[in-house]
Amino acid sequence: MTDDLREQVHAAARRARVAANELVLATRDSKDAALHEMAAALRTRATEVLEANAKDLEAGKAAGLTQGLLDRLALTEARIEGVAQGLETVAGLPDPIGEVLRGSILPNGLELKQVRVPMGVVGMVYEARPNVTVDAAGLALKSGNAALLRGSSTAEHSNTALVAILRDALETTGLPADSVQLLPCHDRASVTHLITARGLVDLVIPRGGAGLINAVVQQATVPTIETGVGNVHVYVDASADLDMAQRIVLNSKTRRVSVCNAAESLLVHASIADEFVPRITDALIAQNVTVHGDDRFASDPRVQTATDEDWDTEYQSLDIAARVVGSIDEAIEHIAEHGSGHTEAIVTSDLAAARRFTTRVDAAAVMVNASTAFTDGGEFGMGAEIGISTQKLHARGPMGLSELTSSKWVVWGEGHVRSTS
Repeated sequence: MTDDLREQVHAAARRARVAANELVLATRDSKDAALHEMAAALRTRATEVLEANAKDLEAGKAAGLTQGLLDRLALTEARIEGVAQGLETVAGLPDPIGEVLRGSILPNGLELKQVRVPMGVVGMVYEARPNVTVDAAGLALKSGNAALLRGSSTAEHSNTALVAILRDALETTGLPADSVQLLPCHDRASVTHLITARGLVDLVIPRGGAGLINAVVQQATVPTIETGVGNVHVYVDASADLDMAQRIVLNSKTRRVSVCNAAESLLVHASIADEFVPRITDALIAQNVTVHGDDRFASDPRVQTATDEDWDTEYQSLDIAARVVGSIDEAIEHIAEHGSGHTEAIVTSDLAAARRFTTRVDAAAVMVNASTAFTDGGEFGMGAEIGISTQKLHARGPMGLSELTSSKWVVWGEGHVRSTS
Protein backbone atom coordinates (compact mmCIF):
# COMPACT_ATOMS: atom_id res chain seq x y z
CA MET A 1 0.00 0.00 0.00
CA THR A 2 2.83 2.39 0.90
CA ASP A 3 4.57 1.77 -2.44
CA ASP A 4 1.29 2.31 -4.29
CA LEU A 5 0.69 5.57 -2.40
CA ARG A 6 4.23 6.75 -3.08
CA GLU A 7 3.76 6.15 -6.80
CA GLN A 8 0.39 7.92 -6.68
CA VAL A 9 1.96 11.01 -5.11
CA HIS A 10 4.99 10.92 -7.41
CA ALA A 11 2.79 10.48 -10.48
CA ALA A 12 0.84 13.57 -9.46
CA ALA A 13 4.12 15.44 -9.06
CA ARG A 14 5.24 14.40 -12.54
CA ARG A 15 1.93 15.61 -13.99
CA ALA A 16 2.40 18.85 -12.08
CA ARG A 17 5.84 19.26 -13.63
CA VAL A 18 4.33 18.97 -17.11
CA ALA A 19 1.71 21.55 -16.16
CA ALA A 20 4.34 23.87 -14.68
CA ASN A 21 6.33 23.70 -17.91
CA GLU A 22 3.22 24.92 -19.74
CA LEU A 23 2.41 27.60 -17.17
CA VAL A 24 5.83 29.18 -17.49
CA LEU A 25 4.83 30.13 -21.06
CA ALA A 26 1.33 31.33 -20.13
CA THR A 27 0.59 35.01 -20.66
CA ARG A 28 -0.78 37.24 -17.95
CA ASP A 29 -4.05 37.52 -19.90
CA SER A 30 -4.53 33.76 -19.95
CA LYS A 31 -3.76 33.35 -16.26
CA ASP A 32 -6.02 36.22 -15.29
CA ALA A 33 -8.83 34.83 -17.44
CA ALA A 34 -8.50 31.50 -15.62
CA LEU A 35 -8.62 33.23 -12.22
CA HIS A 36 -11.81 35.07 -13.18
CA GLU A 37 -13.33 31.83 -14.47
CA MET A 38 -12.42 30.13 -11.18
CA ALA A 39 -14.15 32.89 -9.22
CA ALA A 40 -17.25 32.72 -11.40
CA ALA A 41 -17.40 28.94 -11.10
CA LEU A 42 -17.17 29.08 -7.31
CA ARG A 43 -20.14 31.42 -7.21
CA THR A 44 -22.15 29.36 -9.68
CA ARG A 45 -21.45 26.10 -7.87
CA ALA A 46 -21.54 27.45 -4.30
CA THR A 47 -24.38 25.11 -3.33
CA GLU A 48 -22.26 22.13 -4.35
CA VAL A 49 -19.42 23.37 -2.13
CA LEU A 50 -21.70 24.06 0.84
CA GLU A 51 -23.25 20.60 0.63
CA ALA A 52 -19.80 19.02 0.65
CA ASN A 53 -18.72 21.24 3.54
CA ALA A 54 -21.80 20.25 5.54
CA LYS A 55 -20.64 16.61 5.37
CA ASP A 56 -17.22 17.60 6.72
CA LEU A 57 -18.74 19.66 9.52
CA GLU A 58 -21.06 16.82 10.52
CA ALA A 59 -18.15 14.38 10.61
CA GLY A 60 -16.00 16.90 12.49
CA LYS A 61 -18.62 17.39 15.19
CA ALA A 62 -18.99 13.62 15.54
CA ALA A 63 -15.21 13.32 15.88
CA GLY A 64 -15.14 15.92 18.64
CA LEU A 65 -13.30 18.70 16.83
CA THR A 66 -12.90 21.85 18.90
CA GLN A 67 -15.03 24.88 18.14
CA GLY A 68 -11.94 26.63 16.81
CA LEU A 69 -11.20 23.84 14.33
CA LEU A 70 -14.84 23.67 13.29
CA ASP A 71 -14.73 27.40 12.59
CA ARG A 72 -11.64 26.94 10.43
CA LEU A 73 -13.40 24.15 8.59
CA ALA A 74 -16.69 25.93 8.01
CA LEU A 75 -17.62 27.55 4.71
CA THR A 76 -20.51 29.94 4.24
CA GLU A 77 -21.82 31.85 1.26
CA ALA A 78 -19.93 34.88 2.56
CA ARG A 79 -16.67 32.94 2.87
CA ILE A 80 -17.04 31.48 -0.61
CA GLU A 81 -17.67 34.99 -1.92
CA GLY A 82 -14.57 36.11 -0.03
CA VAL A 83 -12.27 33.57 -1.69
CA ALA A 84 -13.84 34.30 -5.08
CA GLN A 85 -13.12 37.98 -4.60
CA GLY A 86 -9.61 37.03 -3.53
CA LEU A 87 -9.05 35.29 -6.87
CA GLU A 88 -10.28 38.39 -8.69
CA THR A 89 -7.97 40.60 -6.66
CA VAL A 90 -5.03 38.33 -7.51
CA ALA A 91 -6.00 38.59 -11.18
CA GLY A 92 -5.77 42.37 -10.89
CA LEU A 93 -2.26 42.32 -9.45
CA PRO A 94 0.84 42.69 -11.65
CA ASP A 95 2.29 39.42 -12.92
CA PRO A 96 5.53 38.85 -11.02
CA ILE A 97 7.02 36.55 -13.66
CA GLY A 98 9.65 38.26 -15.75
CA GLU A 99 10.03 41.22 -13.40
CA VAL A 100 13.60 42.49 -13.55
CA LEU A 101 14.97 42.65 -10.02
CA ARG A 102 18.26 44.22 -10.98
CA GLY A 103 20.54 44.47 -13.96
CA SER A 104 23.59 46.12 -15.38
CA ILE A 105 26.02 46.21 -18.27
CA LEU A 106 29.51 45.12 -17.31
CA PRO A 107 32.59 47.01 -18.55
CA ASN A 108 33.20 44.15 -21.01
CA GLY A 109 29.74 44.62 -22.54
CA LEU A 110 27.94 41.63 -20.98
CA GLU A 111 24.32 42.47 -20.15
CA LEU A 112 23.08 41.06 -16.84
CA LYS A 113 19.49 40.77 -15.66
CA GLN A 114 18.11 39.03 -12.60
CA VAL A 115 14.47 38.16 -13.29
CA ARG A 116 11.64 36.53 -11.34
CA VAL A 117 10.73 32.98 -12.35
CA PRO A 118 8.23 30.45 -10.94
CA MET A 119 9.29 27.99 -8.26
CA GLY A 120 7.82 25.18 -10.39
CA VAL A 121 5.91 22.56 -8.41
CA VAL A 122 4.71 23.77 -5.01
CA GLY A 123 3.30 21.38 -2.40
CA MET A 124 0.92 22.56 0.31
CA VAL A 125 0.27 20.55 3.48
CA TYR A 126 -2.51 22.06 5.56
CA GLU A 127 -5.23 21.36 8.08
CA ALA A 128 -8.96 21.96 8.07
CA ARG A 129 -9.27 25.30 6.27
CA PRO A 130 -10.71 24.67 2.78
CA ASN A 131 -10.28 28.34 1.86
CA VAL A 132 -6.55 27.58 1.70
CA THR A 133 -7.32 25.25 -1.22
CA VAL A 134 -8.57 28.17 -3.30
CA ASP A 135 -6.00 30.71 -2.10
CA ALA A 136 -3.10 28.36 -2.78
CA ALA A 137 -4.39 27.37 -6.21
CA GLY A 138 -4.95 30.98 -7.26
CA LEU A 139 -1.62 32.33 -6.05
CA ALA A 140 0.25 29.38 -7.51
CA LEU A 141 -1.39 29.83 -10.89
CA LYS A 142 -0.74 33.57 -11.13
CA SER A 143 2.91 33.04 -10.18
CA GLY A 144 3.28 30.29 -12.79
CA ASN A 145 3.45 27.34 -10.41
CA ALA A 146 1.61 24.03 -10.32
CA ALA A 147 0.08 23.22 -6.92
CA LEU A 148 -0.05 19.85 -5.16
CA LEU A 149 -2.54 20.19 -2.33
CA ARG A 150 -2.52 17.82 0.60
CA GLY A 151 -5.40 18.90 2.84
CA SER A 152 -6.59 17.07 5.91
CA SER A 153 -9.18 14.32 5.96
CA THR A 154 -11.43 16.60 8.02
CA ALA A 155 -11.95 18.74 4.90
CA GLU A 156 -11.96 15.91 2.35
CA HIS A 157 -15.41 16.55 0.86
CA SER A 158 -14.93 20.33 0.75
CA ASN A 159 -11.51 20.12 -0.86
CA THR A 160 -12.63 17.54 -3.40
CA ALA A 161 -15.52 19.76 -4.51
CA LEU A 162 -13.36 22.88 -4.66
CA VAL A 163 -10.55 21.29 -6.64
CA ALA A 164 -13.01 19.78 -9.13
CA ILE A 165 -14.45 23.25 -9.73
CA LEU A 166 -11.02 24.85 -10.10
CA ARG A 167 -9.83 22.17 -12.50
CA ASP A 168 -12.95 22.53 -14.64
CA ALA A 169 -12.34 26.28 -14.81
CA LEU A 170 -8.75 25.74 -15.92
CA GLU A 171 -9.83 23.41 -18.71
CA THR A 172 -12.48 25.90 -19.83
CA THR A 173 -9.79 28.55 -20.32
CA GLY A 174 -7.26 26.26 -21.97
CA LEU A 175 -4.74 25.95 -19.14
CA PRO A 176 -3.69 22.52 -17.83
CA ALA A 177 -6.05 21.08 -15.23
CA ASP A 178 -3.07 19.44 -13.55
CA SER A 179 -1.94 22.89 -12.44
CA VAL A 180 -4.07 22.06 -9.39
CA GLN A 181 -4.18 18.56 -7.93
CA LEU A 182 -5.49 17.17 -4.65
CA LEU A 183 -3.43 14.43 -3.02
CA PRO A 184 -4.80 11.53 -0.92
CA CYS A 185 -5.55 12.59 2.65
CA HIS A 186 -6.36 9.47 4.65
CA ASP A 187 -2.83 8.14 5.12
CA ARG A 188 -0.15 10.35 6.66
CA ALA A 189 2.36 8.60 4.44
CA SER A 190 1.14 10.78 1.56
CA VAL A 191 2.62 13.77 3.39
CA THR A 192 5.93 11.93 3.77
CA HIS A 193 6.00 11.03 0.08
CA LEU A 194 5.28 14.65 -0.87
CA ILE A 195 7.85 16.30 1.38
CA THR A 196 10.59 13.85 0.42
CA ALA A 197 9.96 14.00 -3.35
CA ARG A 198 13.15 15.94 -3.94
CA GLY A 199 13.63 16.50 -7.65
CA LEU A 200 9.90 16.21 -8.33
CA VAL A 201 8.69 18.94 -5.97
CA ASP A 202 10.45 22.30 -5.72
CA LEU A 203 8.96 23.72 -2.53
CA VAL A 204 6.72 22.60 0.33
CA ILE A 205 4.71 24.95 2.55
CA PRO A 206 3.07 23.53 5.71
CA ARG A 207 0.16 25.45 7.21
CA GLY A 208 -1.58 24.41 10.39
CA GLY A 209 -0.81 23.60 14.00
CA ALA A 210 2.59 23.35 15.60
CA GLY A 211 2.66 19.55 15.33
CA LEU A 212 2.07 19.55 11.58
CA ILE A 213 4.53 22.35 10.88
CA ASN A 214 7.31 20.85 13.01
CA ALA A 215 6.84 17.41 11.47
CA VAL A 216 7.12 18.77 7.92
CA VAL A 217 10.09 21.02 8.67
CA GLN A 218 12.00 18.25 10.45
CA GLN A 219 11.28 15.46 7.95
CA ALA A 220 11.26 17.27 4.60
CA THR A 221 14.07 16.84 2.10
CA VAL A 222 12.27 19.22 -0.27
CA PRO A 223 13.01 22.91 0.50
CA THR A 224 10.41 24.18 2.97
CA ILE A 225 9.05 27.57 3.99
CA GLU A 226 8.05 27.43 7.63
CA THR A 227 4.73 29.02 8.50
CA GLY A 228 4.48 29.44 12.22
CA VAL A 229 1.93 29.17 14.93
CA GLY A 230 0.57 32.42 16.29
CA ASN A 231 1.33 33.03 19.95
CA VAL A 232 0.45 36.69 19.40
CA HIS A 233 0.76 39.44 22.04
CA VAL A 234 -0.84 42.85 22.52
CA TYR A 235 1.17 45.13 24.81
CA VAL A 236 -0.66 48.12 26.29
CA ASP A 237 1.98 50.74 27.10
CA ALA A 238 1.98 53.35 29.86
CA SER A 239 0.88 56.12 27.50
CA ALA A 240 -1.84 54.17 25.72
CA ASP A 241 -5.24 55.64 25.00
CA LEU A 242 -7.31 53.16 27.03
CA ASP A 243 -10.38 53.36 24.80
CA MET A 244 -8.18 52.52 21.81
CA ALA A 245 -6.43 49.79 23.76
CA GLN A 246 -9.72 48.13 24.69
CA ARG A 247 -10.93 48.15 21.07
CA ILE A 248 -7.65 46.70 19.81
CA VAL A 249 -7.45 43.98 22.46
CA LEU A 250 -11.04 42.88 21.90
CA ASN A 251 -10.74 42.88 18.11
CA SER A 252 -7.40 41.05 18.21
CA LYS A 253 -8.79 38.38 20.53
CA THR A 254 -12.45 37.91 19.66
CA ARG A 255 -12.85 38.78 15.96
CA ARG A 256 -12.10 35.18 14.97
CA VAL A 257 -10.37 32.99 17.52
CA SER A 258 -9.35 30.17 15.20
CA VAL A 259 -6.95 32.18 13.02
CA CYS A 260 -3.22 32.49 13.59
CA ASN A 261 -3.29 36.29 13.92
CA ALA A 262 -5.65 36.21 16.91
CA ALA A 263 -4.14 37.56 20.12
CA GLU A 264 -3.35 34.91 22.71
CA SER A 265 -1.56 37.06 25.32
CA LEU A 266 -2.09 40.51 26.83
CA LEU A 267 0.63 42.55 28.54
CA VAL A 268 -0.24 45.70 30.50
CA HIS A 269 2.18 48.33 31.82
CA ALA A 270 2.10 48.54 35.63
CA SER A 271 1.52 52.30 35.67
CA ILE A 272 -1.95 51.90 34.11
CA ALA A 273 -2.82 48.54 35.64
CA ASP A 274 -5.06 49.88 38.40
CA GLU A 275 -7.36 51.42 35.82
CA PHE A 276 -6.96 49.16 32.81
CA VAL A 277 -6.78 45.66 34.34
CA PRO A 278 -10.33 45.67 35.79
CA ARG A 279 -11.64 47.47 32.71
CA ILE A 280 -10.22 45.03 30.16
CA THR A 281 -11.07 42.05 32.38
CA ASP A 282 -14.72 43.13 32.42
CA ALA A 283 -14.68 43.69 28.65
CA LEU A 284 -13.10 40.32 27.87
CA ILE A 285 -15.41 38.39 30.18
CA ALA A 286 -18.38 40.17 28.63
CA GLN A 287 -17.23 38.66 25.32
CA ASN A 288 -17.06 35.19 26.97
CA VAL A 289 -13.26 35.18 27.05
CA THR A 290 -11.61 33.17 29.83
CA VAL A 291 -8.71 35.17 31.26
CA HIS A 292 -5.66 33.27 32.53
CA GLY A 293 -3.86 35.92 34.56
CA ASP A 294 -0.88 36.62 36.77
CA ASP A 295 -1.40 37.62 40.41
CA ARG A 296 -2.52 41.12 39.44
CA PHE A 297 -5.21 39.88 37.06
CA ALA A 298 -6.10 36.87 39.23
CA SER A 299 -7.02 39.11 42.16
CA ASP A 300 -10.36 39.10 40.34
CA PRO A 301 -12.05 35.79 41.29
CA ARG A 302 -13.40 35.45 37.74
CA VAL A 303 -9.83 35.13 36.41
CA GLN A 304 -8.00 31.80 36.34
CA THR A 305 -4.45 31.80 37.69
CA ALA A 306 -2.05 31.44 34.76
CA THR A 307 0.38 28.53 34.62
CA ASP A 308 3.78 28.52 32.92
CA GLU A 309 2.15 26.66 30.05
CA ASP A 310 -0.35 29.45 29.44
CA TRP A 311 2.36 31.89 28.32
CA ASP A 312 3.31 29.55 25.46
CA THR A 313 -0.17 28.44 24.38
CA GLU A 314 -1.86 29.22 21.09
CA TYR A 315 -5.40 28.73 22.40
CA GLN A 316 -7.42 29.18 19.19
CA SER A 317 -10.34 29.64 21.54
CA LEU A 318 -11.94 32.28 23.74
CA ASP A 319 -9.00 32.25 26.15
CA ILE A 320 -6.21 34.75 26.74
CA ALA A 321 -3.14 34.86 28.99
CA ALA A 322 -2.62 38.20 30.73
CA ARG A 323 0.04 39.75 32.93
CA VAL A 324 1.27 43.10 34.17
CA VAL A 325 4.82 44.16 33.29
CA GLY A 326 6.95 46.81 34.88
CA SER A 327 8.33 48.34 31.70
CA ILE A 328 8.33 48.18 27.93
CA ASP A 329 11.61 46.28 28.12
CA GLU A 330 10.00 43.65 30.34
CA ALA A 331 7.22 43.33 27.76
CA ILE A 332 9.77 42.91 24.98
CA GLU A 333 11.65 40.29 27.01
CA HIS A 334 8.40 38.38 27.65
CA ILE A 335 7.62 38.39 23.93
CA ALA A 336 11.15 37.24 23.08
CA GLU A 337 10.80 34.30 25.47
CA HIS A 338 7.25 33.24 24.64
CA GLY A 339 6.36 34.67 21.23
CA SER A 340 6.31 32.66 18.03
CA GLY A 341 7.62 35.36 15.69
CA HIS A 342 4.24 35.86 14.04
CA THR A 343 2.61 39.18 15.01
CA GLU A 344 3.11 41.47 18.00
CA ALA A 345 1.31 44.73 18.77
CA ILE A 346 1.88 47.78 20.93
CA VAL A 347 -0.75 50.35 21.91
CA THR A 348 0.96 53.61 22.81
CA SER A 349 0.94 57.38 22.39
CA ASP A 350 4.71 57.57 22.90
CA LEU A 351 6.64 57.69 19.62
CA ALA A 352 9.89 56.66 21.31
CA ALA A 353 8.18 53.64 22.87
CA ALA A 354 6.70 52.66 19.50
CA ARG A 355 10.10 52.91 17.83
CA ARG A 356 11.73 50.90 20.61
CA PHE A 357 9.10 48.18 20.32
CA THR A 358 9.19 47.94 16.51
CA THR A 359 13.00 47.90 16.51
CA ARG A 360 13.54 45.33 19.24
CA VAL A 361 10.62 42.94 18.77
CA ASP A 362 11.59 40.12 16.41
CA ALA A 363 8.43 39.12 14.52
CA ALA A 364 7.17 38.85 10.97
CA ALA A 365 4.71 41.70 11.62
CA VAL A 366 4.74 44.39 14.30
CA MET A 367 1.63 46.53 14.79
CA VAL A 368 1.51 50.00 16.32
CA ASN A 369 -1.97 51.05 17.47
CA ALA A 370 -3.63 48.47 15.23
CA SER A 371 -5.28 45.10 15.70
CA THR A 372 -3.23 41.97 15.11
CA ALA A 373 -6.07 40.83 12.81
CA PHE A 374 -4.53 42.89 10.01
CA THR A 375 -1.67 40.40 9.52
CA ASP A 376 -3.29 38.85 6.49
CA GLY A 377 -2.40 38.68 2.81
CA GLY A 378 -5.75 40.08 1.75
CA GLU A 379 -5.47 43.00 4.16
CA PHE A 380 -1.91 43.66 2.95
CA GLY A 381 -3.15 43.99 -0.64
CA MET A 382 -1.93 40.57 -1.82
CA GLY A 383 -5.41 39.36 -2.72
CA ALA A 384 -4.83 36.21 -0.72
CA GLU A 385 -1.99 34.47 1.05
CA ILE A 386 -0.52 31.03 0.88
CA GLY A 387 0.56 31.27 4.50
CA ILE A 388 2.38 33.53 6.95
CA SER A 389 6.06 32.77 7.14
CA THR A 390 7.80 33.13 10.51
CA GLN A 391 11.21 32.18 9.20
CA LYS A 392 13.82 34.67 8.01
CA LEU A 393 14.97 33.17 4.71
CA HIS A 394 13.41 34.13 1.35
CA ALA A 395 9.94 35.03 2.67
CA ARG A 396 8.66 36.49 5.93
CA GLY A 397 5.14 37.49 6.88
CA PRO A 398 2.11 37.01 4.61
CA MET A 399 3.21 35.23 1.43
CA GLY A 400 1.71 36.37 -1.82
CA LEU A 401 2.81 36.23 -5.44
CA SER A 402 6.41 37.38 -5.17
CA GLU A 403 7.09 34.95 -2.32
CA LEU A 404 6.17 32.07 -4.66
CA THR A 405 8.91 32.99 -7.11
CA SER A 406 12.61 32.46 -7.36
CA SER A 407 14.99 34.25 -9.70
CA LYS A 408 17.54 33.51 -12.35
CA TRP A 409 20.29 35.47 -14.04
CA VAL A 410 20.02 36.02 -17.76
CA VAL A 411 23.34 37.00 -19.35
CA TRP A 412 23.60 38.34 -22.89
CA GLY A 413 26.90 38.43 -24.74
CA GLU A 414 28.24 38.74 -28.25
CA GLY A 415 30.76 35.94 -28.37
CA HIS A 416 32.29 36.85 -25.03
CA VAL A 417 34.88 34.43 -23.66
CA ARG A 418 36.68 34.68 -20.36
CA SER A 419 40.43 35.02 -20.29
CA THR A 420 42.48 32.23 -18.78
CA SER A 421 44.21 34.53 -16.29
